[in-house]
Amino acid sequence: MYLAALLARTEDGWEASDTEIDDVETLSDLIELAREASVDDDTVIVFIEQEDAWFGLLRVEGEDDPRIYVSDGAAAARSSYGEILTKELLGDDQDDDTADLDALDLDGTEDGEPLDREDDDEETVGATADAVPAAPVGDRLILADLGLAEKELLALESDALAEIADALGAAEVLETVRL
Repeated sequence: MYLAALLARTEDGWEASDTEIDDVETLSDLIELAREASVDDDTVIVFIEQEDAWFGLLRVEGEDDPRIYVSDGAAAARSSYGEILTKELLGDDQDDDTADLDALDLDGTEDGEPLDREDDDEETVGATADAVPAAPVGDRLILADLGLAEKELLALESDALAEIADALGAAEVLETVRL
């Protein structure tokens, strides 16, 4: 079971809402969901958690490149929504459209020889999930400027959403949504 929430910063503070992610199939869908909730291209944080196994954060600010953090890459890669995030972090999102290519942080290897990659067969997908570390992956400073330092983010375990909302000053707003 997944828990998903969206925290959008407005000029009046944070607004929180439960987020329906059933229709999300790609990172583009998730980014679009966040941008639709944005007011004046302000910060939007999408939080996804799978039953205390892992949580992921997607931070979107206007048209800037999205920032992603996942608490346990290997656990997330074995789930449908976590796989969306970990594929982006590992540069293995083969199904994304051209718009998402602009959001990638390319390291120059794209100019070299193409990777010898099979067409999405089960072995390749399984190998990708196995190659993801069972550790935090992504931008560990994703919330540092908003009040949650890297060390605190890495220490989060159960009920991470409540602690994140508290650090952002959005705990009361979040509680009204969760009731």
